[in-house]
Amino acid sequence: MKKSLFITFEGIDGSGKSTIAKLVYEELNKKGYDLILSREPGGVKIAEDIRAIILDRKNTNLDDRTEALLFASSRRQHLVEKILPALNEGKIVLCDRYIDSSLAYQGAGKGLGIDNVLNINLFATENKLPDLTILFDLEPEDGLGRINKSKVREVNRLDLEKLSFYHKCRNAYLELAKRYDDRYKIVDASKDINTVLKETLEIIINKIEEN
Repeated sequence: MKKSLFITFEGIDGSGKSTIAKLVYEELNKKGYDLILSREPGGVKIAEDIRAIILDRKNTNLDDRTEALLFASSRRQHLVEKILPALNEGKIVLCDRYIDSSLAYQGAGKGLGIDNVLNINLFATENKLPDLTILFDLEPEDGLGRINKSKVREVNRLDLEKLSFYHKCRNAYLELAKRYDDRYKIVDASKDINTVLKETLEIIINKIEEN
């Protein structure tokens, strides 16, 4: 029986985690690993529908607690419909964002409290946490600079936050890396993409080999 592995990619907007997740998927696929790549919020139709509500720029009056609950709802559907079935089949699951995003963005960034947001997400996921979380750490100024230069990335509702918001999120991620040091690995996302990809692949392959 193959051992499954649940790996998540985290970081502030503009950290490059989504790009690296796709490149990691391609590289591991070439090496013959049985894996899937998904994202949050989204990944399956119902979760993607919830994503559209959350990110719609017209929904400026969306309450912060409603937002946190919507993320948890989307996560629940994604987990039971896609992530758990893949893990049960012994696959490696790569996921662009998971619980830690809610802890950083809604818990710290929106001021709802990390433990409050953790509790609703543990309920939603039945305590399912990743085996490995890779944090792509970057100064918020650099992340937002990358977003502003991008011609293909659509600006969503969460991109309208102030710089101070992203500093809160980054600091929360670094605190979470200390709290969950058994599953967190930090990669310096300010380095060039090839270096970041190489370091990320080394972390993941080491995890696979020790699994």
